[in-house]
Order: sequence, then C-alpha cells, then structure tokens
Amino acid sequence: MNNDWKLDVFQRIKQASNAFLGYPLAKDFSYEDFAPFLNYVINNVGDPESPSTLAIDTKDIEIKCVQFFTRILKGDPKKVWGYVTNGGTEGNLYGLYVAREAFPHAIVYYSESTHYSVKKNLHLLQIPNIVIRARENGEMDYDDLDSTIALKRDHPAIFFLNIGTTMTEAVDKLDEIKKIIKKYAIKDFYIHCDAAFLGALAPFIEGGPKFDFSEGVDSISISGHKFLGSPIPCGLVLVKRNHRDRVAHSISYVDTLDTTITGSRNGMTPLFIWDFIQKQGVEGLIKRTKESQALAKYTEDEMNKIGIKAWRNNDGLTVVFPKPSLKIRNRFQLASDENISHVICVPGIKKEQIDQLIEALKNDHEEVEHHTEENASPNLYITTAS
Repeated sequence: MNNDWKLDVFQRIKQASNAFLGYPLAKDFSYEDFAPFLNYVINNVGDPESPSTLAIDTKDIEIKCVQFFTRILKGDPKKVWGYVTNGGTEGNLYGLYVAREAFPHAIVYYSESTHYSVKKNLHLLQIPNIVIRARENGEMDYDDLDSTIALKRDHPAIFFLNIGTTMTEAVDKLDEIKKIIKKYAIKDFYIHCDAAFLGALAPFIEGGPKFDFSEGVDSISISGHKFLGSPIPCGLVLVKRNHRDRVAHSISYVDTLDTTITGSRNGMTPLFIWDFIQKQGVEGLIKRTKESQALAKYTEDEMNKIGIKAWRNNDGLTVVFPKPSLKIRNRFQLASDENISHVICVPGIKKEQIDQLIEALKNDHEEVEHHTEENASPNLYITTAS
C-alpha cells in the first residue's frame, strides 16, 4: 500500500502546528509511549462509576481524573460527579441538560460573548433563553442582566457564566450574579460555568475568578486539550451528584448506567489527562500557569512598544489587539472577530514565535497604515513606530 498520503498529511499538520499562535491548544506534550494502546478498542461506555459487561475500558483512570479536578475546584467527591468528555461543547451541553431537567420551565441567561456552540446546545435542548449584552472587554453586562431578570423574576433561572470568553478571556463574575439572585429573591436557579480554558489554571492565579463548588455553582465544564495538552480533543464536566442522579437510567445489555451524553466514549483521553496529572500535578499546573502569564505579559509589552494597542483581561494568557492584515492572520493562524485578533500564550508557545510575530507586525506597518491589505484594522497602531 502506498503510504505517501500519510507522510503528506503528517508534514502538513506538523508545519501548521509549528506556526499557530491564535488558538488555545497546548503543544508541549508527547504521548508516544501510549502507541501500544492504539491496537485496542478502548470504550468507556456509560457511567464511569458503573462497571459494564464491556470491560475494555479505562474507567478507573477516568474516575481519578474527575476526582483530581473536583478537589482543585473545591468539591467533595462524595457530592460531585463527572466524566471525561469530547470537549467543552459536550461539557456545556451536559450542564445545560441537567439544568433543564432540574428546572424544566427555566430561562437560560448568557452573554453575547459566549462560545458559539452554546446557542446550538440551547437549540438542541429547546430551552428558552435570553442573550445579555457584553461589556467592551467581553464580560457580561450586569446592568442588562439585572433589568432583564426584573421582568422575569417569577421564572426559574439558569445562569450560564463564562470563565474566560473565547476572544478576550473575560470572566463573568459569580458575585454579581449572586447579588441579582438575592435582589430578586430567585428561589429556583442553576449556575453552570464554562471554564473550558481557565478551569485548569484559574485556581492557581492569585486573585483569580471565583467559580468553584465552594461558591455554590452546580456544574463546571473544563477542556483537556487547551491548557493541559492532548493529541485528541477532550475535557471534563463536573456536576453535583443530585443533578446526575436525576437523569440516570439503567441499560441492561451493557449492564451499566446511562448518565452521559454519548454512549460509547473515548477511553484513550483519560489516559492522557491522568498521565499529565501524574507527571505535573498541582505544582506543574502552577508552574505552567506562571510561565504562560509571563509570556503573555511579554507579548503585550512588546506589541505596545511598537505602538500596537494590545491588552489583556485579568493578567490572562490571551493578548488582544486590533486585527492586523490578512497576510499576518493567515501566517500565524490568528483567531479574529470583527476588529480584533488575539494571541493565546499556552504552554508550548515559544518566545521566538512571539518575536517572529512582532517582527512581522513591524514589517507590515506601512501596508497596514495605508490599508492596502484586505480587512486590516485602521486602529492597529497608536503612533508611528520609530
């Protein structure tokens, strides 16, 4: 058989991986020693805590992963349940699913900065919802939420909070939500936190956002491939056990509980997550958080030195700046929305890559000033770089 196509695909992926700066995909990992596992169909079918007659699984490892993140997010393993998902979208879908089952007549409130998949999830679940305005930095506009809730105070409420928005890493403040809940005496409510990016690092940021189980949240979605690093997209969803129990059903032919979104589930990704935990642990998470913050600060400072209006939310890893030329966006694979782009300083991004971007922006200065590149932002520079 001709294997040239494999080499072609591999080289394309390798080249693209070396170049990107605009997406949260940690790339400082190596899982080559897991290659022997690829000879087996590893299927974590059903509930991770419920054994199945299909025994080719890694549920024991999956449980350990869930317990680790439950602890760092200040939950009691006896009261919090979870599983390894295919990514943040599934985690958010699960949180909204169990929220709907808890409060069938509730309205979901979420900001316009929320990830695009949430609107899709709400459509799939057919839950009434209201979009709340966002502030300029991407954070929810609490005044708009307040005035909206005032008109719907008699309805159960599901609050969907962003713990790091897609474009600006903005955080919706849980304390502000609690104030509104108290102000309007809302008795039936559910709080889900989309912590896809920040869930694995925010607990280690001094003065970081409050969103853990000790603060009263009902469910949290975390990504595994964004900050931890995984060759296969994955994540975790953590929920209070009483919500999970409400949707549990027994499936006889596999002799397990059906509590997850999908039936057959990836048994490889728990191995990657647990390998990271074993090698890095809490100390490793703290170290990579600080290193990533330092690189983000360097990026922000270097951009401002050449006159680019770069900024960050909350000492975050996401550096936001006015959208540069199409040539630069394509070269560095920069995620862009309307008039902004961003760089996300995840583990594996090197200072040399940032320097290459800065140099490219400097060289592109004249073209951007005269708007000769397609869709370049006219506000890219504060002053003419000297």
